[in-house]
Amino acid sequence: MLICSRKTFALLFAGAFFGASSRALPAADAPTIAFVPLDDRPVTLQLPVMLGRIAGQPILVPPRSAIGSYLEPGRPNEILRWLGSPQTERVSALVASTDMVAYGGLVASRLPGVAAEDAVARLRSLAAFKNSQPAAFVQIFGTIMRLAPTGVPRLGPASKYYATGDTVDLIAQYANLPDPPQTDEQRALAARLRERIGPATLDAYLATRARNRYVDEYALQFAAEGGFDRIVLGQDDAGPTGLHLRDLEALRALVQRFSLGDRASIEPGADELGMAMLAAAFARDVGWRPTVNVIYSQFEGEKYQDPLEFAPVGVTIDHLIHLCGARAVPSGGDIQLYVRLPDPAARGDDTFEKAIADDVKAGRSAAVADLSFLSGQPGEDQQQLANNLIADGVAGKIDSFASWNTTANTVGTALAAAIAAGAGRRAGRYDARAHAEFMLDRYIDDYAFHQFVRPEINAELRARGIDTTLLAPDVALEASHQNRALLWRYALDLLARIYPEYHDGGLTITLPWDRTFETQIDVRL
Repeated sequence: MLICSRKTFALLFAGAFFGASSRALPAADAPTIAFVPLDDRPVTLQLPVMLGRIAGQPILVPPRSAIGSYLEPGRPNEILRWLGSPQTERVSALVASTDMVAYGGLVASRLPGVAAEDAVARLRSLAAFKNSQPAAFVQIFGTIMRLAPTGVPRLGPASKYYATGDTVDLIAQYANLPDPPQTDEQRALAARLRERIGPATLDAYLATRARNRYVDEYALQFAAEGGFDRIVLGQDDAGPTGLHLRDLEALRALVQRFSLGDRASIEPGADELGMAMLAAAFARDVGWRPTVNVIYSQFEGEKYQDPLEFAPVGVTIDHLIHLCGARAVPSGGDIQLYVRLPDPAARGDDTFEKAIADDVKAGRSAAVADLSFLSGQPGEDQQQLANNLIADGVAGKIDSFASWNTTANTVGTALAAAIAAGAGRRAGRYDARAHAEFMLDRYIDDYAFHQFVRPEINAELRARGIDTTLLAPDVALEASHQNRALLWRYALDLLARIYPEYHDGGLTITLPWDRTFETQIDVRL
Protein backbone atom coordinates (compact mmCIF):
# COMPACT_ATOMS: atom_id res chain seq x y z
CA MET A 1 0.00 0.00 0.00
CA LEU A 2 1.38 3.39 -1.02
CA ILE A 3 1.62 5.89 1.82
CA CYS A 4 2.15 9.48 0.72
CA SER A 5 2.65 12.69 2.64
CA ARG A 6 -0.11 15.30 2.60
CA LYS A 7 2.05 17.44 0.30
CA THR A 8 2.51 14.55 -2.12
CA PHE A 9 -1.22 13.89 -2.08
CA ALA A 10 -1.87 17.56 -2.80
CA LEU A 11 0.44 17.42 -5.81
CA LEU A 12 -1.17 14.24 -7.09
CA PHE A 13 -4.60 15.76 -6.64
CA ALA A 14 -3.64 19.02 -8.32
CA GLY A 15 -2.37 17.15 -11.37
CA ALA A 16 -5.59 15.21 -11.78
CA PHE A 17 -7.93 17.98 -10.73
CA PHE A 18 -6.57 20.91 -12.67
CA GLY A 19 -6.13 19.35 -16.05
CA ALA A 20 -3.07 17.06 -16.16
CA SER A 21 -5.13 13.96 -16.97
CA SER A 22 -5.82 12.04 -20.16
CA ARG A 23 -9.59 12.30 -19.81
CA ALA A 24 -11.54 13.17 -22.92
CA LEU A 25 -12.45 16.85 -23.07
CA PRO A 26 -16.02 18.16 -23.55
CA ALA A 27 -17.18 19.21 -26.99
CA ALA A 28 -15.31 22.22 -28.35
CA ASP A 29 -18.52 24.30 -28.33
CA ALA A 30 -19.40 23.47 -24.73
CA PRO A 31 -20.07 26.68 -22.76
CA THR A 32 -17.36 27.38 -20.21
CA ILE A 33 -18.20 28.55 -16.69
CA ALA A 34 -15.89 30.51 -14.37
CA PHE A 35 -16.22 29.46 -10.73
CA VAL A 36 -14.87 31.10 -7.56
CA PRO A 37 -15.29 28.60 -4.71
CA LEU A 38 -16.15 29.23 -1.08
CA ASP A 39 -12.87 27.53 -0.11
CA ASP A 40 -10.79 24.51 -1.09
CA ARG A 41 -12.72 21.71 0.63
CA PRO A 42 -13.87 18.84 -1.61
CA VAL A 43 -17.54 19.80 -1.33
CA THR A 44 -16.87 23.41 -2.30
CA LEU A 45 -14.15 22.98 -4.95
CA GLN A 46 -13.69 19.38 -6.09
CA LEU A 47 -17.37 18.41 -6.40
CA PRO A 48 -18.41 21.52 -8.39
CA VAL A 49 -15.69 20.81 -10.97
CA MET A 50 -16.78 17.16 -11.10
CA LEU A 51 -20.34 18.30 -11.84
CA GLY A 52 -19.01 20.17 -14.85
CA ARG A 53 -17.42 16.96 -16.13
CA ILE A 54 -20.73 15.13 -15.80
CA ALA A 55 -22.51 17.85 -17.78
CA GLY A 56 -19.68 18.12 -20.29
CA GLN A 57 -19.06 21.78 -19.44
CA PRO A 58 -15.58 23.02 -18.48
CA ILE A 59 -15.35 24.74 -15.10
CA LEU A 60 -12.55 27.29 -14.77
CA VAL A 61 -11.27 27.95 -11.25
CA PRO A 62 -8.72 30.47 -9.95
CA PRO A 63 -5.09 29.44 -9.47
CA ARG A 64 -4.77 27.03 -6.57
CA SER A 65 -2.42 29.43 -4.76
CA ALA A 66 -5.19 32.06 -4.65
CA ILE A 67 -7.77 29.87 -2.91
CA GLY A 68 -6.02 29.29 0.41
CA SER A 69 -6.65 26.34 2.72
CA TYR A 70 -8.41 26.05 6.10
CA LEU A 71 -6.84 28.65 8.41
CA GLU A 72 -4.81 30.18 5.57
CA PRO A 73 -7.12 32.64 3.81
CA GLY A 74 -7.39 32.92 0.06
CA ARG A 75 -6.09 35.92 -1.88
CA PRO A 76 -9.04 38.00 -3.10
CA ASN A 77 -6.98 40.46 -5.12
CA GLU A 78 -5.28 37.62 -7.01
CA ILE A 79 -8.70 36.12 -7.74
CA LEU A 80 -9.98 39.44 -9.05
CA ARG A 81 -6.95 39.71 -11.34
CA TRP A 82 -7.70 36.20 -12.61
CA LEU A 83 -11.30 37.21 -13.36
CA GLY A 84 -9.99 40.10 -15.40
CA SER A 85 -7.51 37.98 -17.34
CA PRO A 86 -7.88 36.51 -20.86
CA GLN A 87 -8.50 33.09 -19.30
CA THR A 88 -12.05 34.04 -18.30
CA GLU A 89 -12.98 35.88 -21.48
CA ARG A 90 -16.18 34.76 -23.22
CA VAL A 91 -17.39 32.47 -20.44
CA SER A 92 -21.11 31.73 -20.53
CA ALA A 93 -21.47 32.23 -16.79
CA LEU A 94 -19.70 33.18 -13.58
CA VAL A 95 -20.58 31.64 -10.23
CA ALA A 96 -18.65 33.29 -7.38
CA SER A 97 -18.46 33.18 -3.60
CA THR A 98 -18.62 36.60 -2.02
CA ASP A 99 -16.94 35.20 1.11
CA MET A 100 -13.88 34.24 -0.94
CA VAL A 101 -13.79 37.52 -2.85
CA ALA A 102 -14.43 39.73 0.18
CA TYR A 103 -12.51 37.93 2.93
CA GLY A 104 -10.58 34.97 1.54
CA GLY A 105 -13.07 32.17 2.25
CA LEU A 106 -15.60 30.89 4.75
CA VAL A 107 -13.29 30.53 7.75
CA ALA A 108 -11.76 33.94 7.07
CA SER A 109 -15.23 35.50 6.91
CA ARG A 110 -15.80 34.58 10.58
CA LEU A 111 -12.73 36.48 11.74
CA PRO A 112 -12.17 40.16 12.48
CA GLY A 113 -9.38 41.68 10.45
CA VAL A 114 -10.64 42.52 6.96
CA ALA A 115 -12.05 46.05 7.02
CA ALA A 116 -15.62 46.45 5.80
CA GLU A 117 -14.49 49.08 3.28
CA ASP A 118 -11.94 46.69 1.74
CA ALA A 119 -14.51 43.89 1.50
CA VAL A 120 -17.03 46.19 -0.19
CA ALA A 121 -14.39 47.47 -2.63
CA ARG A 122 -13.60 43.89 -3.65
CA LEU A 123 -17.28 43.15 -4.26
CA ARG A 124 -17.52 46.32 -6.32
CA SER A 125 -14.66 44.99 -8.48
CA LEU A 126 -16.49 41.67 -8.77
CA ALA A 127 -19.61 43.49 -9.95
CA ALA A 128 -17.53 45.11 -12.70
CA PHE A 129 -17.12 41.68 -14.32
CA LYS A 130 -20.67 41.99 -15.69
CA ASN A 131 -19.80 45.26 -17.41
CA SER A 132 -16.81 43.65 -19.12
CA GLN A 133 -18.80 40.58 -20.19
CA PRO A 134 -22.47 41.57 -20.44
CA ALA A 135 -23.45 38.27 -22.09
CA ALA A 136 -22.27 36.23 -19.11
CA PHE A 137 -24.83 35.05 -16.56
CA VAL A 138 -23.36 36.22 -13.25
CA GLN A 139 -24.48 34.52 -10.04
CA ILE A 140 -22.99 35.15 -6.61
CA PHE A 141 -23.51 33.42 -3.30
CA GLY A 142 -22.63 34.53 0.20
CA THR A 143 -23.13 33.28 3.71
CA ILE A 144 -24.84 34.93 6.62
CA MET A 145 -22.39 34.34 9.45
CA ARG A 146 -23.17 31.28 11.55
CA LEU A 147 -23.69 31.56 15.28
CA ALA A 148 -20.46 29.86 16.37
CA PRO A 149 -16.98 31.03 15.33
CA THR A 150 -14.76 28.38 13.76
CA GLY A 151 -14.12 25.87 16.52
CA VAL A 152 -10.39 25.22 16.92
CA PRO A 153 -7.97 24.84 19.84
CA ARG A 154 -5.32 27.50 20.47
CA LEU A 155 -2.75 25.68 18.37
CA GLY A 156 -0.39 26.49 15.49
CA PRO A 157 -1.98 28.96 13.05
CA ALA A 158 -4.91 29.45 15.47
CA SER A 159 -2.66 30.43 18.38
CA LYS A 160 -3.54 34.10 17.90
CA TYR A 161 -7.24 33.65 17.10
CA TYR A 162 -9.55 35.88 19.12
CA ALA A 163 -11.73 32.90 20.11
CA THR A 164 -10.63 29.27 20.48
CA GLY A 165 -11.40 26.20 22.55
CA ASP A 166 -14.09 26.57 25.20
CA THR A 167 -14.58 30.25 24.32
CA VAL A 168 -16.10 29.20 20.99
CA ASP A 169 -18.71 27.09 22.79
CA LEU A 170 -19.51 29.94 25.16
CA ILE A 171 -20.01 32.35 22.24
CA ALA A 172 -22.26 29.79 20.55
CA GLN A 173 -24.39 29.57 23.71
CA TYR A 174 -24.65 33.36 23.86
CA ALA A 175 -25.50 33.65 20.17
CA ASN A 176 -28.21 30.98 20.38
CA LEU A 177 -30.16 32.88 23.03
CA PRO A 178 -33.23 34.81 21.89
CA ASP A 179 -32.30 38.31 20.73
CA PRO A 180 -32.95 40.10 23.00
CA PRO A 181 -33.25 37.59 25.86
CA GLN A 182 -36.91 37.20 26.83
CA THR A 183 -36.82 36.08 30.46
CA ASP A 184 -34.93 36.98 33.63
CA GLU A 185 -33.20 33.61 33.43
CA GLN A 186 -32.06 34.25 29.85
CA ARG A 187 -30.84 37.75 30.71
CA ALA A 188 -28.88 36.42 33.66
CA LEU A 189 -27.36 33.69 31.49
CA ALA A 190 -26.39 36.25 28.84
CA ALA A 191 -24.63 38.36 31.49
CA ARG A 192 -22.75 35.35 32.88
CA LEU A 193 -21.69 34.27 29.41
CA ARG A 194 -20.46 37.75 28.54
CA GLU A 195 -18.33 37.77 31.68
CA ARG A 196 -16.89 34.31 30.99
CA ILE A 197 -16.20 35.05 27.33
CA GLY A 198 -14.65 38.42 28.10
CA PRO A 199 -16.20 41.70 26.90
CA ALA A 200 -13.40 42.39 24.38
CA THR A 201 -13.71 38.95 22.79
CA LEU A 202 -17.49 39.06 22.62
CA ASP A 203 -17.42 42.58 21.16
CA ALA A 204 -14.99 41.38 18.48
CA TYR A 205 -17.43 38.60 17.59
CA LEU A 206 -20.40 40.97 17.45
CA ALA A 207 -18.43 43.48 15.36
CA THR A 208 -17.56 40.72 12.89
CA ARG A 209 -21.25 39.83 12.58
CA ALA A 210 -22.09 43.51 12.00
CA ARG A 211 -19.35 43.87 9.37
CA ASN A 212 -20.56 40.82 7.47
CA ARG A 213 -24.13 42.05 7.40
CA TYR A 214 -22.94 45.44 6.15
CA VAL A 215 -21.03 43.73 3.33
CA ASP A 216 -24.02 41.50 2.49
CA GLU A 217 -26.18 44.62 2.25
CA TYR A 218 -23.77 46.09 -0.28
CA ALA A 219 -23.82 42.83 -2.27
CA LEU A 220 -27.60 43.18 -2.54
CA GLN A 221 -27.20 46.81 -3.61
CA PHE A 222 -24.73 45.85 -6.35
CA ALA A 223 -27.20 43.24 -7.57
CA ALA A 224 -29.95 45.86 -7.66
CA GLU A 225 -27.64 48.09 -9.73
CA GLY A 226 -27.17 45.32 -12.29
CA GLY A 227 -23.76 44.03 -11.25
CA PHE A 228 -25.10 40.53 -10.61
CA ASP A 229 -27.88 38.65 -12.34
CA ARG A 230 -28.63 36.59 -9.26
CA ILE A 231 -27.63 36.55 -5.61
CA VAL A 232 -28.30 34.10 -2.82
CA LEU A 233 -27.36 34.56 0.81
CA GLY A 234 -27.27 31.29 2.72
CA GLN A 235 -27.64 31.18 6.48
CA ASP A 236 -24.73 29.09 7.70
CA ASP A 237 -25.39 26.67 10.62
CA ALA A 238 -28.04 28.37 12.74
CA GLY A 239 -31.35 27.14 14.12
CA PRO A 240 -34.73 28.79 14.73
CA THR A 241 -33.49 31.19 17.47
CA GLY A 242 -30.43 33.39 17.90
CA LEU A 243 -28.60 36.52 16.82
CA HIS A 244 -28.87 35.64 13.13
CA LEU A 245 -32.61 36.32 13.04
CA ARG A 246 -32.00 40.07 13.19
CA ASP A 247 -29.57 39.76 10.27
CA LEU A 248 -32.10 37.73 8.29
CA GLU A 249 -34.85 40.28 8.94
CA ALA A 250 -32.68 43.21 7.83
CA LEU A 251 -31.47 41.48 4.68
CA ARG A 252 -34.97 40.35 3.68
CA ALA A 253 -36.20 43.91 4.12
CA LEU A 254 -33.45 45.11 1.79
CA VAL A 255 -34.38 42.53 -0.86
CA GLN A 256 -37.90 43.96 -0.77
CA ARG A 257 -36.67 47.55 -0.78
CA PHE A 258 -34.49 46.93 -3.84
CA SER A 259 -37.33 45.04 -5.61
CA LEU A 260 -34.97 42.19 -6.44
CA GLY A 261 -37.77 39.63 -6.67
CA ASP A 262 -36.62 36.23 -7.94
CA ARG A 263 -33.11 37.57 -8.53
CA ALA A 264 -32.35 37.32 -4.82
CA SER A 265 -33.05 34.78 -2.12
CA ILE A 266 -32.13 34.19 1.51
CA GLU A 267 -32.21 30.59 2.65
CA PRO A 268 -30.56 27.94 4.83
CA GLY A 269 -27.23 26.49 3.72
CA ALA A 270 -23.70 27.39 2.70
CA ASP A 271 -21.41 24.71 1.29
CA GLU A 272 -23.85 23.49 -1.40
CA LEU A 273 -24.69 26.92 -2.84
CA GLY A 274 -21.92 26.85 -5.46
CA MET A 275 -23.09 23.47 -6.76
CA ALA A 276 -26.71 24.62 -6.87
CA MET A 277 -25.88 27.75 -8.85
CA LEU A 278 -23.71 25.75 -11.25
CA ALA A 279 -26.67 23.41 -11.79
CA ALA A 280 -28.77 26.45 -12.72
CA ALA A 281 -26.09 27.50 -15.21
CA PHE A 282 -25.96 24.00 -16.76
CA ALA A 283 -29.74 23.94 -17.20
CA ARG A 284 -29.82 27.50 -18.54
CA ASP A 285 -27.15 26.74 -21.14
CA VAL A 286 -29.30 23.95 -22.61
CA GLY A 287 -32.59 25.87 -22.35
CA TRP A 288 -34.05 23.53 -19.75
CA ARG A 289 -36.01 24.30 -16.61
CA PRO A 290 -36.10 20.97 -14.76
CA THR A 291 -39.20 19.87 -12.92
CA VAL A 292 -38.72 18.13 -9.57
CA ASN A 293 -41.11 15.84 -7.71
CA VAL A 294 -40.21 15.48 -4.02
CA ILE A 295 -41.00 12.17 -2.32
CA TYR A 296 -40.52 11.96 1.45
CA SER A 297 -39.97 8.75 3.38
CA GLN A 298 -42.68 9.63 5.89
CA PHE A 299 -45.98 11.47 6.00
CA GLU A 300 -45.59 15.25 6.27
CA GLY A 301 -41.84 14.89 6.05
CA GLU A 302 -41.62 18.46 4.81
CA LYS A 303 -42.33 19.62 8.37
CA TYR A 304 -39.23 17.98 9.86
CA GLN A 305 -36.90 20.54 11.50
CA ASP A 306 -33.16 20.28 10.92
CA PRO A 307 -31.57 21.56 14.17
CA LEU A 308 -28.84 23.37 12.21
CA GLU A 309 -31.27 25.29 9.97
CA PHE A 310 -33.81 28.00 10.66
CA ALA A 311 -36.54 26.53 8.43
CA PRO A 312 -38.25 23.13 8.13
CA VAL A 313 -36.97 20.62 5.58
CA GLY A 314 -39.71 21.41 3.06
CA VAL A 315 -38.89 25.12 2.99
CA THR A 316 -35.19 24.41 2.52
CA ILE A 317 -35.88 22.01 -0.34
CA ASP A 318 -38.28 24.41 -2.09
CA HIS A 319 -35.61 27.13 -1.96
CA LEU A 320 -32.96 24.78 -3.34
CA ILE A 321 -35.16 23.64 -6.21
CA HIS A 322 -35.64 27.26 -7.23
CA LEU A 323 -31.96 28.07 -6.76
CA CYS A 324 -31.02 25.20 -9.08
CA GLY A 325 -33.13 26.79 -11.81
CA ALA A 326 -35.86 24.19 -11.43
CA ARG A 327 -39.46 24.13 -10.25
CA ALA A 328 -41.34 21.76 -8.00
CA VAL A 329 -44.24 19.69 -9.31
CA PRO A 330 -46.65 17.46 -7.33
CA SER A 331 -46.15 14.41 -9.54
CA GLY A 332 -44.23 13.26 -12.59
CA GLY A 333 -41.33 15.60 -13.15
CA ASP A 334 -37.94 15.32 -14.82
CA ILE A 335 -36.31 14.38 -11.51
CA GLN A 336 -37.74 12.30 -8.66
CA LEU A 337 -36.11 13.65 -5.49
CA TYR A 338 -36.30 11.05 -2.73
CA VAL A 339 -35.76 12.43 0.79
CA ARG A 340 -35.24 9.94 3.61
CA LEU A 341 -35.80 11.36 7.09
CA PRO A 342 -34.67 9.87 10.41
CA ASP A 343 -37.26 7.25 11.35
CA PRO A 344 -36.08 4.15 13.26
CA ALA A 345 -39.69 2.88 13.21
CA ALA A 346 -39.38 2.43 9.44
CA ARG A 347 -36.64 -0.18 9.78
CA GLY A 348 -37.53 -3.16 7.61
CA ASP A 349 -40.09 -1.18 5.57
CA ASP A 350 -38.81 -1.34 2.00
CA THR A 351 -41.59 0.79 0.45
CA PHE A 352 -39.33 3.81 0.03
CA GLU A 353 -36.48 1.80 -1.50
CA LYS A 354 -38.92 -0.02 -3.80
CA ALA A 355 -40.25 3.29 -5.14
CA ILE A 356 -36.68 4.33 -5.99
CA ALA A 357 -36.03 1.01 -7.73
CA ASP A 358 -39.28 1.29 -9.70
CA ASP A 359 -38.30 4.73 -11.01
CA VAL A 360 -34.87 3.41 -12.01
CA LYS A 361 -36.46 0.50 -13.88
CA ALA A 362 -38.80 2.92 -15.64
CA GLY A 363 -35.84 5.01 -16.80
CA ARG A 364 -36.70 8.01 -14.66
CA SER A 365 -34.06 10.23 -13.07
CA ALA A 366 -33.91 9.52 -9.32
CA ALA A 367 -31.99 11.70 -6.87
CA VAL A 368 -31.60 10.37 -3.33
CA ALA A 369 -31.03 12.63 -0.30
CA ASP A 370 -30.51 10.58 2.85
CA LEU A 371 -31.05 12.77 5.94
CA SER A 372 -30.91 9.93 8.45
CA PHE A 373 -27.68 11.42 9.87
CA LEU A 374 -29.82 14.09 11.56
CA SER A 375 -30.81 11.52 14.19
CA GLY A 376 -27.44 11.54 15.94
CA GLN A 377 -24.49 9.16 15.95
CA PRO A 378 -23.66 6.80 13.06
CA GLY A 379 -25.32 3.39 13.26
CA GLU A 380 -27.61 0.87 11.64
CA ASP A 381 -30.48 3.29 10.99
CA GLN A 382 -28.19 5.71 9.16
CA GLN A 383 -26.65 2.90 7.09
CA GLN A 384 -29.90 1.22 6.10
CA LEU A 385 -30.75 3.11 2.92
CA ALA A 386 -27.27 2.93 1.38
CA ASN A 387 -27.02 -0.76 2.31
CA ASN A 388 -30.33 -1.52 0.62
CA LEU A 389 -29.56 0.51 -2.51
CA ILE A 390 -26.27 -1.36 -2.90
CA ALA A 391 -27.74 -4.79 -2.16
CA ASP A 392 -30.60 -4.26 -4.62
CA GLY A 393 -28.28 -3.16 -7.44
CA VAL A 394 -29.82 0.32 -7.54
CA ALA A 395 -26.96 2.41 -6.10
CA GLY A 396 -25.12 2.72 -9.42
CA LYS A 397 -28.26 3.47 -11.45
CA ILE A 398 -29.71 6.47 -9.64
CA ASP A 399 -28.57 9.90 -10.79
CA SER A 400 -27.37 11.09 -7.40
CA PHE A 401 -26.86 10.19 -3.76
CA ALA A 402 -25.84 12.44 -0.88
CA SER A 403 -25.91 12.21 2.92
CA TRP A 404 -23.86 14.79 4.84
CA ASN A 405 -23.96 17.54 7.46
CA THR A 406 -27.30 19.38 6.94
CA THR A 407 -30.49 19.20 4.90
CA ALA A 408 -29.31 21.96 2.56
CA ASN A 409 -25.88 20.35 2.08
CA THR A 410 -27.35 16.96 1.22
CA VAL A 411 -30.28 18.02 -0.94
CA GLY A 412 -28.24 20.67 -2.73
CA THR A 413 -25.60 18.10 -3.67
CA ALA A 414 -28.10 15.46 -4.80
CA LEU A 415 -30.22 17.85 -6.82
CA ALA A 416 -27.25 19.56 -8.50
CA ALA A 417 -25.78 16.22 -9.59
CA ALA A 418 -29.07 15.04 -11.09
CA ILE A 419 -29.43 18.32 -13.00
CA ALA A 420 -25.84 18.12 -14.25
CA ALA A 421 -26.55 14.63 -15.64
CA GLY A 422 -29.83 15.75 -17.18
CA ALA A 423 -28.29 18.83 -18.80
CA GLY A 424 -25.40 16.77 -20.16
CA ARG A 425 -27.78 14.25 -21.73
CA ARG A 426 -29.88 16.95 -23.32
CA ALA A 427 -26.76 18.58 -24.80
CA GLY A 428 -25.21 15.29 -25.95
CA ARG A 429 -22.20 15.93 -23.71
CA TYR A 430 -23.01 13.64 -20.79
CA ASP A 431 -19.98 11.77 -19.40
CA ALA A 432 -21.10 8.47 -17.82
CA ARG A 433 -17.68 7.72 -16.39
CA ALA A 434 -17.41 11.14 -14.74
CA HIS A 435 -20.87 10.51 -13.31
CA ALA A 436 -19.79 7.15 -11.88
CA GLU A 437 -16.70 8.79 -10.36
CA PHE A 438 -18.85 11.44 -8.67
CA MET A 439 -21.28 8.87 -7.34
CA LEU A 440 -18.59 6.54 -6.04
CA ASP A 441 -16.96 9.50 -4.32
CA ARG A 442 -20.27 10.17 -2.54
CA TYR A 443 -20.68 6.60 -1.37
CA ILE A 444 -17.08 6.40 -0.15
CA ASP A 445 -17.38 9.74 1.65
CA ASP A 446 -20.97 10.11 2.86
CA TYR A 447 -21.38 6.41 3.68
CA ALA A 448 -18.05 4.67 4.37
CA PHE A 449 -16.06 7.60 5.81
CA HIS A 450 -18.76 9.15 7.97
CA GLN A 451 -20.35 5.92 9.12
CA PHE A 452 -17.28 3.77 9.77
CA VAL A 453 -13.85 5.34 9.31
CA ARG A 454 -14.21 8.80 10.83
CA PRO A 455 -15.79 7.52 14.08
CA GLU A 456 -12.91 5.06 14.52
CA ILE A 457 -10.22 7.70 13.92
CA ASN A 458 -11.96 10.23 16.17
CA ALA A 459 -12.33 7.72 18.98
CA GLU A 460 -8.62 6.91 18.91
CA LEU A 461 -7.56 10.56 18.81
CA ARG A 462 -9.94 11.66 21.54
CA ALA A 463 -8.81 8.79 23.76
CA ARG A 464 -5.39 10.47 23.60
CA GLY A 465 -6.87 13.84 24.52
CA ILE A 466 -6.52 15.29 21.00
CA ASP A 467 -8.95 17.91 19.69
CA THR A 468 -9.95 16.68 16.20
CA THR A 469 -10.92 20.14 14.90
CA LEU A 470 -7.27 21.14 14.40
CA LEU A 471 -4.42 18.63 14.41
CA ALA A 472 -0.74 19.28 14.90
CA PRO A 473 1.21 18.48 11.68
CA ASP A 474 2.57 15.14 12.91
CA VAL A 475 -0.85 14.04 14.18
CA ALA A 476 -2.50 15.20 10.95
CA LEU A 477 -0.09 13.08 8.91
CA GLU A 478 -0.70 10.06 11.14
CA ALA A 479 -4.48 10.52 10.89
CA SER A 480 -4.29 10.92 7.12
CA HIS A 481 -2.35 7.66 6.78
CA GLN A 482 -4.81 5.85 9.01
CA ASN A 483 -7.76 7.30 7.09
CA ARG A 484 -6.36 6.08 3.78
CA ALA A 485 -5.54 2.61 5.12
CA LEU A 486 -9.05 2.15 6.52
CA LEU A 487 -11.03 3.84 3.75
CA TRP A 488 -9.14 2.17 0.90
CA ARG A 489 -10.73 -1.21 1.65
CA TYR A 490 -14.22 0.25 1.73
CA ALA A 491 -13.58 2.13 -1.51
CA LEU A 492 -12.54 -0.96 -3.46
CA ASP A 493 -15.44 -2.96 -2.05
CA LEU A 494 -17.94 -0.24 -3.00
CA LEU A 495 -16.46 -0.02 -6.49
CA ALA A 496 -16.83 -3.76 -7.02
CA ARG A 497 -20.39 -3.85 -5.70
CA ILE A 498 -21.77 -0.66 -7.26
CA TYR A 499 -19.83 -0.27 -10.51
CA PRO A 500 -18.51 -3.71 -11.52
CA GLU A 501 -18.18 -2.47 -15.11
CA TYR A 502 -15.35 -0.13 -14.04
CA HIS A 503 -11.95 -0.75 -12.50
CA ASP A 504 -9.77 1.45 -10.30
CA GLY A 505 -7.68 3.72 -12.50
CA GLY A 506 -6.01 5.52 -9.61
CA LEU A 507 -7.42 6.37 -6.21
CA THR A 508 -5.98 8.88 -3.75
CA ILE A 509 -7.38 9.46 -0.28
CA THR A 510 -6.33 12.09 2.24
CA LEU A 511 -7.53 14.57 4.84
CA PRO A 512 -7.53 17.90 2.96
CA TRP A 513 -7.47 20.02 6.12
CA ASP A 514 -5.67 19.34 9.39
CA ARG A 515 -8.79 17.92 10.98
CA THR A 516 -11.00 14.83 10.70
CA PHE A 517 -14.26 16.46 9.68
CA GLU A 518 -13.95 15.62 5.96
CA THR A 519 -11.93 13.41 3.66
CA GLN A 520 -10.88 13.95 0.07
CA ILE A 521 -11.10 11.17 -2.49
CA ASP A 522 -9.81 11.51 -6.02
CA VAL A 523 -11.57 8.74 -7.94
CA ARG A 524 -10.39 7.73 -11.39
CA LEU A 525 -12.20 4.90 -13.12
